[in-house]
Amino acid sequence: MPKSFQKIVIVGQLEDPRVTEPRDLLIAHLDAAGLTVIPQQKIEDSDLVIAIGGDGTMLYASRLARKYGTPILGINRGRLGFLADVTPDEMITSVDQVLHGDYSVDSRLLLQARLFQKSGREQVAYALNDVVLQRRETGRMVDFETRVDGRYVNTHSGDGLIVATPTGSTAYALSCGGPIIEPHLDAIVVVPVCPHTLTDRPIVVAADRSIDVSLLERDETKAEITVDGFSMGSITPDDKLQISAANKRVTLVHPPGYDFYSILRSKLFWGRDSRNREM
Repeated sequence: MPKSFQKIVIVGQLEDPRVTEPRDLLIAHLDAAGLTVIPQQKIEDSDLVIAIGGDGTMLYASRLARKYGTPILGINRGRLGFLADVTPDEMITSVDQVLHGDYSVDSRLLLQARLFQKSGREQVAYALNDVVLQRRETGRMVDFETRVDGRYVNTHSGDGLIVATPTGSTAYALSCGGPIIEPHLDAIVVVPVCPHTLTDRPIVVAADRSIDVSLLERDETKAEITVDGFSMGSITPDDKLQISAANKRVTLVHPPGYDFYSILRSKLFWGRDSRNREM
């Protein structure tokens, strides 16, 4: 981790006015402070990535920063996001605190997804949130088998399977009934999507385990793999998907006062007495 941040990359959906305004303000502020804002194509030369947007922007920033280990600071301009924790009103103050060395770092687990195809081709992708097996172009369920470190776990029927990091435990996995996992834990959650059997429940495994998923041969079976929402391609019964912890991690930067539980309360409306609603 650098002691100071001199070269900064800013990422965000520039066509979105909610992003353009704070981005322009931030660039002017950084320029006045004598710092250099460089294009994202030169991210290998940067000391810090500032992502302005929601969790989708943070996931995009993580794909850029992963290779070089560049830390990321998130400015939240999305909706129900858990990754970008700085509000627009706090942006300049929080950025100044970080630039002056008043910050904490948060190392997040990454997943490596390897798709071994019958043809001999191997595809590799990385996920900060999740790797998802899902049915495609059909109303039929998919049937698949899971193994952990080569040990048989279950044969599933349903809409698919989510394999998520602690970071991703508050994303798609949460909507499918998975648990919330503290970000610092080295654990992986495996969550069935709309399982046919009610006893097919989410499980949490240690991050040093390898998870193998195989699609079973059924009529009109079509399924695909998505990694952090991006398609990795189709999977057939002759292929094998292997998911494990990557050897690199993503580093998030937080200004003073970062509190994971405070974010949960804010996003999930915890701690509010619903009996005393104002009409």
